Amino acid sequence: MSLLPIFVNLENRQVLLVGAGNVALEKIGTLLKTGLRLRVVAPRVLPQVRQLAAEGKLELIERAFEPEDLDGNFLVITATDSVEANHAVYREAVGRNIPCNSVDDIPNCDFFFGSIVSRGDLQIAISTSGESPAVAQRLRREIDEQLPQDLGEWLARLGELRREVLAT
Repeated sequence: MSLLPIFVNLENRQVLLVGAGNVALEKIGTLLKTGLRLRVVAPRVLPQVRQLAAEGKLELIERAFEPEDLDGNFLVITATDSVEANHAVYREAVGRNIPCNSVDDIPNCDFFFGSIVSRGDLQIAISTSGESPAVAQRLRREIDEQLPQDLGEWLARLGELRREVLAT
């Protein structure tokens, strides 16, 4: 599989997450850091997801997925415990040209979540194209241990200096 590694700006973009169990909760934590507008659709909802909705961090719709839920979304992630449900969401998303990730279901993914090392604005993403998340996690840990914790601050200062030089 040939993938293009890209970083996507999700600020103020509408993203749909189908599912509100443990796997979905893990994705929610990652997604909310991006500044997107997250809509979660699921008939069964963990209390933590319901709490995030009560805090206004996401929109929660407590019912089964319907194809119209895809309307207006930039990306779709499906993280239910039903292979059939995940496949139905993927099939509908593909039909509408909306990129979809079906968690832990490689054939039904248009994109994958990388394992990420972050230091401020520096992000290093590792992908195995879904083949071995464990290998990606191990590499992430090893890289994380090698990088200084203040690398993000150094990068921010370097960016300021670069902008000053370009302005002159």
